[in-house]
Amino acid sequence: MQKRASGFTLIEVMVVMVIIGILAAVMVPKIMNRPNQARIVAAKNDIRSIMSALKLYRLDNGHYPTQQQGLKALVQKPSSGPAAAGWRSGGYLPRVPIDPWGRPFQYLNPGIHGRVDVFSYGPHGQKHGMKGVIGSWQT
Repeated sequence: MQKRASGFTLIEVMVVMVIIGILAAVMVPKIMNRPNQARIVAAKNDIRSIMSALKLYRLDNGHYPTQQQGLKALVQKPSSGPAAAGWRSGGYLPRVPIDPWGRPFQYLNPGIHGRVDVFSYGPHGQKHGMKGVIGSWQT
């Protein structure tokens, strides 16, 4: 009687490789999309924080920052435009916010969707149209 060598045959190895390939084809796109989803969630949270700071600014000063003053008015007391007599020492935010893609958040006063709008052009950074825009009206 001849003793058979133990180990895997070429067919068994190929079957395992095909299974691994199928799993990778299904899972990789889902995993690769996660960082972008996390950035979208972070942008929405940042927009909520900015909107809260804007509401505090309005309570203290009786108006929102003008379009020209922008979001910088939440960090540094405006030197032009309507007076910000009730401006809080230390500001309303620690720094001028940027979105998770490294671009500044956009501010509109008057807004299109509300009294003021804060938004990011999103992962694609497109300024034409509203596709991919993440805004205060969505949060």
